[in-house]
Amino acid sequence: MGIITTTCTTDHELRQILQLQQKNRPGILSSEELAQEGFVTVSHTFELLKKMNLVHPHIIAKDGNLVVGYALCMHPSFSTAIEILKPMFAQINRLVPQPESYMIMGQICIDKAYRKRGIFRSLYSRMKEKVQPQFKGIITEVATTNPRSLQAHYAVGFTDITTYVSEGTEWKLILLV
Repeated sequence: MGIITTTCTTDHELRQILQLQQKNRPGILSSEELAQEGFVTVSHTFELLKKMNLVHPHIIAKDGNLVVGYALCMHPSFSTAIEILKPMFAQINRLVPQPESYMIMGQICIDKAYRKRGIFRSLYSRMKEKVQPQFKGIITEVATTNPRSLQAHYAVGFTDITTYVSEGTEWKLILLV
């Protein structure tokens, strides 16, 4: 059957996103895994993940019924929903005209067993297809302490908007058009 990239449509898929997210948090991974494999920073609640999905469906990669990767769609209307992301939105509001013309990629993650198969690129390709032409670009941020993720984003075409520090962490705010 193979891996397909599609939109999230069920609560079961949302719960699988949360399971994958929890397996890739800094407190779970060793320091070696953090450096080599990358990590996710934010933990979402089921309720918030579902609200975000209702506004604009998340993009998921599935192997059969198993969610093996995701890219979260975060409409700018959620700019105050997650405390750690408020500084990112402040930077966006300062630097990017027409705040409604972009979609935030709220987090991307691929199950460790499925990495290096083109899923990252496929998730972004499907996301671009689903958000354009309504949104002119996709914006996200990556901690500079996460070089694997940063290089993967640059490889699919993201470019720097700015670099800033928040709560002791240096972030790259990046854009894909």
